[in-house]
Amino acid sequence: MTAASTAGSALTPEDRALLRGDVYAWFVTLDDDGSPAASILWVDADETHVLVNTAEGRRKERNASRDPRVTVAVQRDPYNWLSIEGVVDERVTGPDAESHIDALSRRYDGEPWTPVAGQVRVLFKIRPVRIVRYE
Repeated sequence: MTAASTAGSALTPEDRALLRGDVYAWFVTLDDDGSPAASILWVDADETHVLVNTAEGRRKERNASRDPRVTVAVQRDPYNWLSIEGVVDERVTGPDAESHIDALSRRYDGEPWTPVAGQVRVLFKIRPVRIVRYE
């Protein structure tokens, strides 16, 4: 088992399978002063982007909206993990973000998402810039 780094690479089918599995992700954003801020959340992927869903006003949302450089890392076990440095290509709100959080809730909790009055969901589409894999 070795770590392999690929600059500017695309997500592989194995990457997408891991990101779409029952793993949690560390989502790292940058605070105003440049220091990292990490949180754990649900994660997903489409064919080209890592997908992260949060709510407007949360620290990670404010940070990623201000500075689109982020890192997402997932781990299946100590010998199978993925770290993706990327850039937020798109910030999506409205029905698409709400539909996405509902799908994540059903996948992770087995229950539909319950909307919160006044909450605006935000879906970040993250383009990988550098991927480090350990498999």
